[in-house]
Amino acid sequence: MVEFVKKYIQLLAFYPDDVIVKTANETDNFTEIVIYANKVDTGRIIGKNGNMIKAIKTLISGCKAKVNKNYKISVHINEK
Repeated sequence: MVEFVKKYIQLLAFYPDDVIVKTANETDNFTEIVIYANKVDTGRIIGKNGNMIKAIKTLISGCKAKVNKNYKISVHINEK
């Protein structure tokens, strides 16, 4: 799932090399996916009114039924 999110976010980003996707707080039935991106790209990832990140979350929630796992996604600025 993390690789899917990373590839998708890199397609959206102006600076795909700055995109880092990590997992945090991982348990048997929950994983938090943390996206670090360039300051310029965070707006593109979140989208107008949060529509882009909502769409990504919808895709991820569709996978929930298959793997029986909950996911949370958060976006942060990658400070180099």
